[in-house]
Amino acid sequence: QVQLVESGGGLVQAGGSLRLSCAASGRIFSTYAMGWFRQAPEQERDIVAAISGAGGIRYYEDSVKGRFTISRDNAKNMVYLQMNNLKPEDTAVYYCAAATRLSWTTSTNEYGYWGQGTQVTVSS
Repeated sequence: QVQLVESGGGLVQAGGSLRLSCAASGRIFSTYAMGWFRQAPEQERDIVAAISGAGGIRYYEDSVKGRFTISRDNAKNMVYLQMNNLKPEDTAVYYCAAATRLSWTTSTNEYGYWGQGTQVTVSS
C-alpha cells in the first residue's frame, strides 16, 4: 500500500516557476515507477512526466520537454516536478501517481496509487 501527498501548487504568472513535491509512504519506494499527471477542467487526465524506480530513466510529454524536470529521492520517499517557464495552458490539477513496476509507463491504468492533487494556475 502506498499513500501519496502532493504539495507545492499555487498561482503563478506566465514565465514563472513552481516545484511540486510528492511524499510517499511505503517501505520499498524505489520499486515503484512514479508519474505526474494533470487534468484541466473538462479534460482527461494526461501524463506529464514519469520516472523509473531507480530514477535513471525519465519520460516527458512533448509540451513540457525542456521546461519540466521530474526527479526523485528514494532515501526520502519523495518525487518532485520542477516546472519552469510556465504557460497558461499548464493550468490544471496535478496528480502524483505510483505504479508497481520498475520501468516508467505512460498508461494511466498501470498507476494504482494516486494523490489527492494540487492546483496549479498560471495567469497570462
